[in-house]
Amino acid sequence: MEYSQIPGTDIKISKLAVGGMSFGKPAFKTYRWILDEDATDAMVQHALNLGINFFDTANVYGAGTSEEFIGRSLKKHQVPRSAVAIASKVYFNPGRLSREAINREVDGTLRRLGTDYLDLYIIHRFDYDTPIEETMEALNDLVVAGKVRALGASAMYGYQFQNMQHVAEKHGWQRFVAMENHYNLLYREDERELIPICRQDGVMLMPYSPLAGGHLTRPSWNSDSARSKTDTSARAKYDTAEDQDMPIIKRVDELAQQHGVKMSQIALAWQWAKGVTAPIVGATKQQYLDDAAAAMDIKLTPDEVAYLDEPYTAHEIVGALDQNPTDMLPKSVEN
Repeated sequence: MEYSQIPGTDIKISKLAVGGMSFGKPAFKTYRWILDEDATDAMVQHALNLGINFFDTANVYGAGTSEEFIGRSLKKHQVPRSAVAIASKVYFNPGRLSREAINREVDGTLRRLGTDYLDLYIIHRFDYDTPIEETMEALNDLVVAGKVRALGASAMYGYQFQNMQHVAEKHGWQRFVAMENHYNLLYREDERELIPICRQDGVMLMPYSPLAGGHLTRPSWNSDSARSKTDTSARAKYDTAEDQDMPIIKRVDELAQQHGVKMSQIALAWQWAKGVTAPIVGATKQQYLDDAAAAMDIKLTPDEVAYLDEPYTAHEIVGALDQNPTDMLPKSVEN
């Protein structure tokens, strides 16, 4: 396993993160494929055995049970807190990113995880109703209080991220050092503004859905897996672009055959070639983590990266929101 650090900290993170959206009790119909507590425990321990120490979850995954399962697995096996890096999120909750909501939600997250602090606390989306100053000051206070070691943001527009960074800098508050955005070979819209802003500011990238909901793991569009059949969230994100994305998938398959590896491994190797620090893998089988870890040995050439990039065409925005949703957890949310 290869490791990096969360920028501006001494927090050691594996260059793969385990996605906690795959764990918990299925509180929403679209997530019937997620793992129960025993399967989550096995997956967490397998990740640790592979050297993966970075876990990404959220207060809404499994209505909080993802955090509970991860926390209990670490405690059950007496994993030293310093040996793992844990990230969680806030936004899809009453009050969104208000001071009151942030303080309430972080305490709930810490309680469910059974820990005194988070290594990384991420705002799950941009809040259109709460003043940026209120959000950034509340987040800064968590760092000062020792409840959070570093801050991150998730899918939003570039100007929103830049505005939040500016407010923090203006007041001398903690700035974001990580971005968890929607980014993969089938969705590259953030290359226009958000990713260049992150690179300019030294913000690490930890994209969700690096395998595009499984579409970058097989040469055909659909599969017979339980997730493919029931994950309406993934279908909402990708199905409308099937025709324009299949040429990319064919090239991933072609390169995988040339390298003698799996398509998923080519898709992950592309992430690291693009400067990503830690793509988040939402695995439901231990073999998927094995494959992801082995992908670190694959080094794509610049020509191969360009070959994979070439068929891409503009996509509709998927991830950043144009307004706060009326529901706490809209059907399109992922990571």
